[in-house]
Formats: sequence, C-alpha cells, structure tokens
Amino acid sequence: MKFRRLFVCAFSLALVLLWNLASAADASTTRRQKIEFWTMSLKPKFIPYFQNLVKEYERTHPQIQVEWVDFPWDILQLKLITSIAAGTPPSLVNLSVPWAEEMARDGLLQPVDRLMPTSNPYTQGALNDLRFAGKLYAFPHYSNVNVVAYNRQILDAAGIHAAPKSMDDLLAYARQIYAKTGKAGYAPALGKIDGFMMQEGLPLIVNGKAVFNSPAHMNLIAKLKQTYQANGFLKDKLFAEDNFPAVVDAYLGGRLGMMVSAPTALRRIQADSKEIYAQTDIFPAPIGPTGIADGGWMFNFAIPKGVPAEKLPAVAEFALYLTNDVNQLSFAKIANVMPTTKKALADSHFQSGDAHSTQGAAEKAQTVAANSMEYSRSLYVAGIDDYDELRRFLVKAVEASVTGKRDPQTAMDEAVAIWNKKLVGIR
Repeated sequence: MKFRRLFVCAFSLALVLLWNLASAADASTTRRQKIEFWTMSLKPKFIPYFQNLVKEYERTHPQIQVEWVDFPWDILQLKLITSIAAGTPPSLVNLSVPWAEEMARDGLLQPVDRLMPTSNPYTQGALNDLRFAGKLYAFPHYSNVNVVAYNRQILDAAGIHAAPKSMDDLLAYARQIYAKTGKAGYAPALGKIDGFMMQEGLPLIVNGKAVFNSPAHMNLIAKLKQTYQANGFLKDKLFAEDNFPAVVDAYLGGRLGMMVSAPTALRRIQADSKEIYAQTDIFPAPIGPTGIADGGWMFNFAIPKGVPAEKLPAVAEFALYLTNDVNQLSFAKIANVMPTTKKALADSHFQSGDAHSTQGAAEKAQTVAANSMEYSRSLYVAGIDDYDELRRFLVKAVEASVTGKRDPQTAMDEAVAIWNKKLVGIR
C-alpha cells in the first residue's frame, strides 16, 4: 500500500529527526499538555477562525496548550508518515475519507470507538463514512451533498413538475426537456463515472476483479447512450474530469434545464444572472438504490498511531470541541460547506427555506441539502495505487460507448481487462 511504502521510506529520516528532537523531559508536574492538530490547505482564509477557536479552548482548559499547523494538501501525507515513523505524530490530523480508510488499513490510525460519547452529535451517515472493518476511525467534520437546481420556465415548457425520484427519472427528464424545448436537460459528471456507478449500486470491483462490464453495468451504459443520442445531455465537457465550469455557463445562458451541484453554486447563479436566478427552483437530488445521496466528500479529524494512550482522553475532548455543533456551524458558514452534526444542520441558517416558501433558490438549496445530509457518503475505490490512471481507461471506454464510437460491450470488456492486469499485482 502507498502509505506502508512511505512509512518504510520515512524510517531512516525518522531516526535523524528523533536524534535532533531528543531533549530532557520537563520534570515540572504543572507542565501543560500539548495538543497539536494538523489541517490541509486552510491557510490563509481560516486563520482568524482557528486562532479564535484555539484561544477559546485554552481559556477554558488552562492545562492544555493547543498548536495549529496547516500543510498544503499535497505534502501533508508525507509529513504525517514521517512524523509517525519518528514517533512524533500530531495529536489530530485532518483527512479525507479515502485517506483515512487507507491509513487505517495500514495501521497508521487509532480507532476512536471508545473515545466517542454515547450521545455523540454526528449524523449516522457521517459516522458510517468513517467506519472501516467494523471500527470507527475519526471524528466527522464537514462534507457536502448535491441538489437539483432547475429552470422553471424550461421545465414548465417540458411539462415536468415533480422531483425526480431516481437516476432513471433524471435521464427521462433530460430526454423530455430536449424533445419539448430543444435545450439540454442534464449535465452529469461522466468524467467521474466510477462514483456515478457506485451510487447506483454498481460496484467496480468484486473479489479483487473488475466487474463493470456486467449486464447491470451495461444496462446503465445503454441508458446513458440513449440519453446522449436523444440530445438530453449537455455535451460541453461531458467526459471531462471537471465539467462544473461548463455546466454553470450553460445554466447561466439558459441552455440547460437542470443543474446538479452543491448548494454553493446557487450563489454564483444569483451573482451572475438575476434573470436566471429568479427562474430557479430546487429539487432534492435523487437517492440512489444504495440509499446514498450524490455529492458527498467528507473531511474528518483522526488520531495517528503513536499518540500515547494517556493523552487520548484529552485529545478526544479537543476533537469533539473542534467538531461540535457550534464550531461546525461557524465553519460551515465561512467555508460554504455542510456540517455533519444534527443540531448544526437543524439551525435556521440551513432551515430558512422550504419548497413552499417565497425565499430564494440559494436558501431553499441549503434546506434541501441539509435534509439530505443523513444520506451523504464519500464514494471511492479503496486500495489501488495509481487509481486515477485506471479511472481514465474506464472513462475513455464509457465515452466511446455512450457516444457510439465503439461497441459498448467490447469497449467495457477491454477496460476490464486492463484493470484486471493491474489488480493481479495487488492481490
């Protein structure tokens, strides 16, 4: 595994660090316990937020000294592995769910089940996101979830008035919108087809082998191809890794009926086109057959291997403070993300709009998203080095299949064969 190899490579450097860091222990019985927590890429925007948070905690916990360290996301992993190898890990580290899963699997994180209070504040969905091999490995922080923003004029002209209940509904709406209005109906992120499949209950790998050429997967490909050929999709950057800018531009230009996105996109619509914003309303994004809402990607605070057992209660208390209702709500307002605690999601900041209110689409989007957060999960494929390269083969096969450039079964069979050559070396 990637983290295991980094751990071995970092060991020699760790010996040097230990030599340089060695010092006489302070014998004073009144010495404050230090809690060092690491975040990724949160400076400079969140400096005032975390400085105030630390100051308040130290005021109410005079026996604790808190130090906040922020690293760019692309170097945090190596810094963390090196510190664990040196025996000087931070007390807490900010991770994405895929990073937490891999580090937990490699034995580099400590389970937190015994440190979590019975009446913890988090949604069950957030806790499920951080449970690996039956153990809980982190304290949930923030995430997101998508909503369906739609142009009322376009959907009215297409004769659509009810929220889509499934992916099949979204695809059918997309075809109907084009047939009735000549405009694209839907702009899925097919450059992230792996998450698209998983949300539909279609795993990419089973028992160590790629299976995305199964009849069920091919049925989904056929539906995508049908919608593409019917011009239901916005074709701008349809298979790009990030098609969001193209989607927003098309929606702002009145060329797209439905925009599936995080609630923050509605502020962009509001700022850039008052006319389009006035015609915008919100549907919940359909929950897939897995019971998972689209758009989740949670960050969390984990306790690395090597944090002494006697320090864990104090570390856990601080982790619960970092991620409590009040602090999550404050952070969510600044960062324009969704909290993962039940009380924060129930706050009026997120519950100020509803389907029958006269408030704007942005407020409605926050309410709809908050009510979907219980179903928000991070969808990813675990345990494969160089996964992005493999995903590109999958995306190319799907693109060739959906656009009619190749026979779908042949294209998907070939992509599965490429994946399985790589997976053989992992098993």
